[in-house]
Amino acid sequence: MRGDPRVYGRVAVAMGGSGSEREVSRAGGSAVLAALRGMGVDAHAVEGASAVLQGALAGAFDRVFIMLHGRDGEDGRLQGALELIGIPYTGSGPLASALALDKLRAKRIWRDLGIPTADFQPVDAAEDAAAIADRFGLPCVVKPVHEGSTVGIGIARDVEGLRHALAKARRHDREVFVERLLRGGEYTVAILERDALPAIRIVPASGFYDYHAKYRAEDTRYLIPSGLSPSEERRLASVALAAFDALGCRGWGRVDLMLDERREPFVLEVNTVPGMTDHSLVPKAAAAVGISFSELVMRILETSLESGEGR
Repeated sequence: MRGDPRVYGRVAVAMGGSGSEREVSRAGGSAVLAALRGMGVDAHAVEGASAVLQGALAGAFDRVFIMLHGRDGEDGRLQGALELIGIPYTGSGPLASALALDKLRAKRIWRDLGIPTADFQPVDAAEDAAAIADRFGLPCVVKPVHEGSTVGIGIARDVEGLRHALAKARRHDREVFVERLLRGGEYTVAILERDALPAIRIVPASGFYDYHAKYRAEDTRYLIPSGLSPSEERRLASVALAAFDALGCRGWGRVDLMLDERREPFVLEVNTVPGMTDHSLVPKAAAAVGISFSELVMRILETSLESGEGR
């Protein structure tokens, strides 16, 4: 890390916004803000993407620590706008951000490159649930294409359940897809500066890692060590890095995966702006290798000092 915090100049911590993940963004952004200030960085909270751009154009700050989730700050538009006006920022560039948030197109890239991801199919808005069940099979997972934090996701075990899950997903996105339900355990691998941190196994008490289990429940278990053998851990890290690289991601992020019945890993999604709350997984993985929250935040901020080449 750079020793003098003045090298970063005035830092905007972008948080909140108007999306479905705004409260999670505010919680993580506030934690990041406190850590930066504690390390002597001249950091300031900025609410929403529009305010970030207005401040940048007015010369109010020198770089942006992006903690906006979903379409407010994770879909590439904010990243592209900041590049146009020459303001450095943390995390992945415009294209990688857009691809990672678009679960359907990300999965198509992974499939074409031979990176394992669960079988999936897009769902036409007019298609009946029974027809989808006949075509794809049950049980399955129903997902909106452009949401994070498991917003709008549902598991369908019968046709009626599929009908309800489709309606739920469509309230959040006009694009929806179905995905094969995997049963071998859920894991996540944090990426920091090209290094895969230790895998975490996620064990929700309800059996489904939904928004409640992720941010509110106190009985979700996060297992570090994950319980995988050393070779399985290496395989998981290799697949996670391949998925991260395939989308052109950089700096930091988190790759969510599941194992199938044969304990083979399959990529679910890549998060280019992972959560940084007290329930969040990247800080847990960093702590497992002796990286404090403040050090983690500073290492993420340092990625904004890199050149724009390859973004």
